[in-house]
Amino acid sequence: MTSAWLLPEHIADVLPSEARRIEELRRSLLDAARAHGYELVMPPLLEHLESLLTGTGTALDLRTFKLVDQLSGRLVGVRADTTPQVARIDAHLLNRVGLTRLCYCGPVLHARPAAPHATREPLQFGAELYGHAGLEADLEVLDLALDSLRRVGVQKLVLDLADARIVRGLLAGAVLDTARLEMLYAALAAKDAAELKQITAPLGAELRDGLRALLSLYGGDEVLDAARRLLPARPLITAALDDLARLAQHARAAHPEIGVGYDLSDLSGYAYYSGARFALYAQGASDSLLRGGRYDEVGAAFGRNRPAVGFSTDLKLLVQHVREDGRKRAVLAPWTGEGGALRDAVRALRQQGETVVCVLPGHEHEVQEFDCDRELALVDDHWLVRPR
Repeated sequence: MTSAWLLPEHIADVLPSEARRIEELRRSLLDAARAHGYELVMPPLLEHLESLLTGTGTALDLRTFKLVDQLSGRLVGVRADTTPQVARIDAHLLNRVGLTRLCYCGPVLHARPAAPHATREPLQFGAELYGHAGLEADLEVLDLALDSLRRVGVQKLVLDLADARIVRGLLAGAVLDTARLEMLYAALAAKDAAELKQITAPLGAELRDGLRALLSLYGGDEVLDAARRLLPARPLITAALDDLARLAQHARAAHPEIGVGYDLSDLSGYAYYSGARFALYAQGASDSLLRGGRYDEVGAAFGRNRPAVGFSTDLKLLVQHVREDGRKRAVLAPWTGEGGALRDAVRALRQQGETVVCVLPGHEHEVQEFDCDRELALVDDHWLVRPR
């Protein structure tokens, strides 16, 4: 018999020390977004399924918990990603003509874990910019992403760049059924040269050679030069390569310490992204800390297809790469009881932003989350803070 207190797989409690650090991350990231002019929104955890999955492709559908609303009898879903909800807010609730900058932070729930050891309940922070089709929007969002990770102390970042327009540009005019297209995307994502060779065998030489060349187009700055030689000079492909070069140049100018790489066959979110996309890694890490890019079609299903670019990150993953700053400093104080002067002193310290832990009788030596490096002591009839 399963114990009643065991949690489902890939679901876990967050205990005090980590919870404090995650909350500090949340505040820092929201402050970073506000400093860049982004407004906070709080979409609901639950929505009608057709709204929640609008324009997101099958991948998000498989990760979404579905249930029947007992009030309406309609099928609803628990959000697995907040971006479609923010697109709905932009399209139908705010409906602004010009730019809209929005940010959010809240839990999402995955029916399946994204990776073998990933949580199914990420705490997702993200920022979205709507209403500008130019590369300036991509540059702003990339700046915010880099500033956000630097603000919370993530060191030695590596920026990985790709663009959905490259594969789209190669496939323009090609007639492929859905099954073959899915197989092609899977082969590119897995860098499976043998499978890709078999799938592309019936295609024209230019398309076949271009798709196969993508498998080798990953690495440093030499990738863009190689891509211009190996890929057909179609407008969509040329524009994508030009934009990737500008994004890299801009990122290096603002953050000279970061590494920059490219993977032109990376199709992460291919059904979602419409232009340049980026991922940020901690040096040596195999999983990205943050992903983002341009997804101009995200609002189309809501009847308002306008430019959009943004990013998101999981704070539960991110906190593992932020330097541990130790326990929070605090003041240890006697139990206030009914004592007026002591109670007033404790209240004054808390109003000044101090954490004051009052010791209840019999619990003087218990270990806890806070580092009580000072104490409130009675000295000459006055309650004063002194080192412990």
